[in-house]
Amino acid sequence: MHRDKTSYMSRRDFVKATAAAMAATGVAPHLVRGQQSATPLKVGLIGCGGRGTGAAQNAVEADPGVKIVALADVFKDRLDACRKSLKEKSHQDIDEKMCFEGFDAYKKVLETDVDYVILATPPYYRPAHFEACIDAGKHVFMEKPVAVDGPGVRRIIAAGRKAKEKGLSVVAGTQRRHQKGYIETIKRLHDGAIGTILSGQAYWNGGQLWYRLREPGWSDMDWMIRDWVNWAWLSGDHIVEQHVHNLDVMNWVLGAHPRKVVGMGGRARRVTGDQYDFFACDFFYPNPNAPDKADQDIHVLSQCRQINGCVNDVSERVIGEKGVSNCNGWISNLSELIKGEGNPYVQEHADLIAAIRSEKPINEAQQVAESTLCGIMGRMSAYTGKAVTWDEAMASDLVLSPPDYELTEENIKAGVIRAHIHIPGKA
Repeated sequence: MHRDKTSYMSRRDFVKATAAAMAATGVAPHLVRGQQSATPLKVGLIGCGGRGTGAAQNAVEADPGVKIVALADVFKDRLDACRKSLKEKSHQDIDEKMCFEGFDAYKKVLETDVDYVILATPPYYRPAHFEACIDAGKHVFMEKPVAVDGPGVRRIIAAGRKAKEKGLSVVAGTQRRHQKGYIETIKRLHDGAIGTILSGQAYWNGGQLWYRLREPGWSDMDWMIRDWVNWAWLSGDHIVEQHVHNLDVMNWVLGAHPRKVVGMGGRARRVTGDQYDFFACDFFYPNPNAPDKADQDIHVLSQCRQINGCVNDVSERVIGEKGVSNCNGWISNLSELIKGEGNPYVQEHADLIAAIRSEKPINEAQQVAESTLCGIMGRMSAYTGKAVTWDEAMASDLVLSPPDYELTEENIKAGVIRAHIHIPGKA
């Protein structure tokens, strides 16, 4: 992506402009949680799995005035489990009549008088659900990532703009943006603590994620949705679904998104699904001192892996002219450690609730959409073995969708799934 030198905004200018805009609207970047208003906020949850249930509990912890009043999920057993957990752990007694089942259940939640909606279904469904929420005039907390392909990212950005026009608040599940250690550290980086940033690294190397083996009576769709973190069309692959956190930090620190990526990856041990086990990518970010010179780009090297028995590392690191930082509390040339406190999973809801109550909207749709696209372009490069530019990924007409083959036992044994796994260098 080329920029005119006269219009290019440096990272420091970008941060100052953002701070000024926030000051003008009265919105603080980090708001105090636990303060209850006299008027309760009604919340609906769409997607009642573990993360959705956890997010609903986080919202209640953020503000005692929050009431979870409606639930939606494709599966009744997950609805029942979520309802039970919220009653036992968060004292939320949800009327059975407000628990909706099926693929269209989200529409029934949006027909109620909820003030804001938590979106926690598999990411494939996020664009459609987000659009519906904004059309219904609801504030939104949406889990990351927010899409699995370029067309989905474009839908999120468009709906985010509509949310701004309507004065609706949107917060994403990139909780590092609401974590004091990151906020304070990155502010100092933007203020020049380590000088011009020269390069960076981002890691989410961990063990095997959970998976579900098929059970009798499950259709293909039932199995894939219950096993969604292992299917690329539902999750975007783990470089999108999980590594998005680290890539989001890099976009935040650099005040930009990459213009190109060269990636690689492969599959070795995964038990179910059609995803890779590991990725390694070189992201090319524009240099603010030479924005139009590709040979002077800032390189951010990223790794993400989900294999047991290996060295783990979930972190970010940037190298500048004057020092090094982990982006979360430590800067090499400063004597003190920047301490963070509180639960960022709770704080992100506290910040959303404060924005709703104060009627001073915040909107994170654009930034989370761009971070999601970083993961998508990395996946596209690794799957094909080719360099992928930001503009190509954003303009892509590739839409991920359910596989065109049946997941029969015969097909599985015959390696039909494996035959559909991407092989770099092949057309």
